[in-house]
Amino acid sequence: LPGLHVVAIAFALEVSVGKTNTVVALNNSHVLLPCTFTTCIGFQDLVFTWYFNSTEMIFHGKIKSKTSEPMVVARNPRVEFVGSTTGKENNISIVLQNVEFSDAGKYTCHVKNPKEKNAQHNATIFLTVVQKMVETDNTLTLIIVGVVGGLIGLLILFMLIKRVVLFIIKKTQDGKKECLVSSSGNDNTENGLAGSKAEQKAPPKA
Repeated sequence: LPGLHVVAIAFALEVSVGKTNTVVALNNSHVLLPCTFTTCIGFQDLVFTWYFNSTEMIFHGKIKSKTSEPMVVARNPRVEFVGSTTGKENNISIVLQNVEFSDAGKYTCHVKNPKEKNAQHNATIFLTVVQKMVETDNTLTLIIVGVVGGLIGLLILFMLIKRVVLFIIKKTQDGKKECLVSSSGNDNTENGLAGSKAEQKAPPKA
């Protein structure tokens, strides 16, 4: 059916910015804005564009085919293209140089593939610009890990002690059983004790 064919084509082109769509950068530093695309039927004369806050175009490029590298059509002077499409991944990432606080916002990587009936797809990154990177305080985490580890260690030690004690008790009980078994068949009459054998009765007088 034509409708199903169009749906299949629409989902053939995918654009990704990685596992997380948030990036934090230091003021006056360079920041990488990653973007890759995939297509199951290949591409021809593919067009990709980076937008800032949905409206401002900061980079525009074209890729003739899989065997050729992207061509820069237009770009912001502070934007550098660092991607490649002749390798394994179709990488169309850019680097924003000398980041300022005013650069914080939404960055959209938009791709259009004429080979897929001009299928279009995009992915978004949110950039935050800070004056100083805040170090994560892992003290509480380390304390929790230490306490949990200590409790696990104590539990293992307790289980080991319990097994040793149970082993000793079992051995002791086994020893007592052996003593009882061996003494129950002995004749202790020679030691002045009541023996286990029946006493010999004198023959009746005639």
